[in-house]
Amino acid sequence: MRRDVFQAIADPTRREIIDLIAHRPLTLNTIAKNFDMSRSAISQHIKLLSECGLVLIKQDGRERFCEVEFKKLNEVSIWIEQYRTFWTNKLDALEVHIKDNLNNNP
Repeated sequence: MRRDVFQAIADPTRREIIDLIAHRPLTLNTIAKNFDMSRSAISQHIKLLSECGLVLIKQDGRERFCEVEFKKLNEVSIWIEQYRTFWTNKLDALEVHIKDNLNNNP
């Protein structure tokens, strides 16, 4: 199965992991302590995040640190922006239409 950034952020646990490590890299154990699930389950989430390119895992001695790769989130931003532009244009046109109707029908 092909992994992508949208699959990664679809899960609330993975979004929470991203939020946790957004400010500074954390070890797998530190991340796992923030959840009511096994370290193994957290490792699976982090593995998927890593496969999608959203999390980098760096070894420092015996510890593995996870950090966010923010550039990868640009894919989401670009995808959302196309719809934001589309709907902004539609709403602007609706506003003009409503104002024209109000001005023509006092």
